[in-house]
Amino acid sequence: MNTPTSSRRSVLKFGAAALPLAALGTALPASAYAAALPASAHAATPPAGGGLRMPVETDRHTRTFMAWPALSSVWQDQLPAVRRNIANLAYEISRFEPVVLLARPGQAADARYACGSGAYYAIEVLEIAVDDLWIRDFGPTFVVGPGAIAGVDTNFNGWGKTGTPYYQPFADDAAAAATLLAGYGVDRIRAPFVGEGGALETDGQGTLLATVSSLVNPNRNPGQSQAQVEQALKSSLGIDKVIWVPGLAGQDITDCHIDCLARFTAPGQVILDQPGPGVDAQWVAVYNATKQVLQGATDAQGRRLQITELPGPDRSVIRGRGKDFLSSYVNYYTVNGAVIVPQFGDGYADGVAYAILQAAYPDRTVVQVDIDAIASGGGGIHCATQSQPAVPAVL
Repeated sequence: MNTPTSSRRSVLKFGAAALPLAALGTALPASAYAAALPASAHAATPPAGGGLRMPVETDRHTRTFMAWPALSSVWQDQLPAVRRNIANLAYEISRFEPVVLLARPGQAADARYACGSGAYYAIEVLEIAVDDLWIRDFGPTFVVGPGAIAGVDTNFNGWGKTGTPYYQPFADDAAAAATLLAGYGVDRIRAPFVGEGGALETDGQGTLLATVSSLVNPNRNPGQSQAQVEQALKSSLGIDKVIWVPGLAGQDITDCHIDCLARFTAPGQVILDQPGPGVDAQWVAVYNATKQVLQGATDAQGRRLQITELPGPDRSVIRGRGKDFLSSYVNYYTVNGAVIVPQFGDGYADGVAYAILQAAYPDRTVVQVDIDAIASGGGGIHCATQSQPAVPAVL
């Protein structure tokens, strides 16, 4: 079945004036969109008293954004397998909500072919230049309020890895948030910090989880104290309290993003990645330090946190996946009516993860997906997706 072409009437919009990028005609380079940005898109800080807040991921979505990996220089001979993973992941998400996939103009036809059959909702491919698939990190992080939505551009700088062995090209990724928001006519808030969406985990009620290692780091925010970074997070995301866990710098490309480590399943409830057998001792130490912080923490509403541990797979069972392979079930993604979860081929651990997540999200369908090629690059399902939340009603 071919993906149907969207009509003006059927397109889901950000707002009354928004149009999908496909309706703008031939795709333009990022620089052309950037030149056309409205004045509001260049705001250095959020408007005072705007009342916008980063919502919890379980709030209803209008769509999911994804990106088509572009560079063989990054993925080498794994690129075809990674693209198959992305196409399959887009298909699984399309069972529950629309998917918009960003792809370089010269690669858009291949992306459409790979994603164009069997989708429940349309999988729309937008011709926007990207370098890689990690749209959670370089795409906009949305904030909402009654009748309003905006996109926070967190100034993606390639995870601060310029000049290190982890460096990969990121110029197109860095421009993608502004390009996307301008094309849809959505206000862009330029964050007063450098970071990534995978570094930000909220309960939607004013509490943010974050690692010190990824945000209070001179490769993102040089010269900034933890208190200064915290204030920047609060002002741009509508956050009342940040719960900081130490993390670990320099041992992966993200400097230990929170979305592989600990997530809110509900207000006052956190699910924590428990390393499986065979995981390096340094990551066990990260888990122990995170657990200790969470056990002593309260959220923005004064609640003590209830912690559920989610054991990872046995690395000896999934051997041969490489040292950068992300074997964390916590890097799942919630969509409308479902939880999209990795499966790693350790039958016992996959089953335990299914049961724990089904108990945590009893009103959602748990869907397990093979993402071995994506995970070999150090990321997962959450890293490869970004949700556009529905605009809350005006009360």
